[in-house]
Amino acid sequence: MKIIFDDKFYQSDYADNGASVPGRMEAVMSELSNRSTFELVHPRPASDDDVRLAHTQHYIDSVKPNRKLYDMAALAAGSAIMAAEIASNGEPAFACLRPPGHHASRNSSWDYCVFSNMAIALLSLKQQKKIESAFVLDFDAHTGDGTKDVLSDWKECQILNPYADNSEAYLKEIQDVVGKIPSVDIVGVCAGFDSYEKDVGRKLATADFYLIGDLMKRFSKKAAKHRRFAILEGGYFLPDLGKNVLAFCQGFM
Repeated sequence: MKIIFDDKFYQSDYADNGASVPGRMEAVMSELSNRSTFELVHPRPASDDDVRLAHTQHYIDSVKPNRKLYDMAALAAGSAIMAAEIASNGEPAFACLRPPGHHASRNSSWDYCVFSNMAIALLSLKQQKKIESAFVLDFDAHTGDGTKDVLSDWKECQILNPYADNSEAYLKEIQDVVGKIPSVDIVGVCAGFDSYEKDVGRKLATADFYLIGDLMKRFSKKAAKHRRFAILEGGYFLPDLGKNVLAFCQGFM
């Protein structure tokens, strides 16, 4: 499986929030970078044309004066695009990126997000006529309101943010939804590890992240000709973040 990552994501001075804290990317990559089952791929930044697929020019121009933030957000969006491109060819990919994006709407954003990474990636494939439909699972502890906003006009794109209160019901909710979907062109996952039992979500154990990854793998094999990719969203309990991401990736690959 391909891991999309650039050393620039280690930099923490692009912002001052939970997603930009020092050590966050190190916690993840210390687990992923030394595994022979993963191949590291370096991304290219998204262009303004790419970002305009999801955002207004007014919003893009509002971000640009903060050059460090804009450059990091463009690289994050580019990482998501690359993961989606790889997935469209039938190989799973995980983009380890920051800043996250699922709270970024067409003309605004909040929390730690800047550009709608998942939406940009999917709309890029759609523009190239590589896909006509998509399924997105967002298992972050917070609803991906930005992703929903940007993709709201695309009727063939279904988004699931599970709301169950415990891990057993949470996994069943995912199973029930994907079990009703006979086919889709690609599967995208907004992987938010703040749903962890020691993070703000307080729902899922490390083993549950493996099971979610495995669920999406099996669903993509059945319904999407193996085409699946995931991008990093939240996850702030650094002592266990790396092992949680690894568990998901091992199930997903």
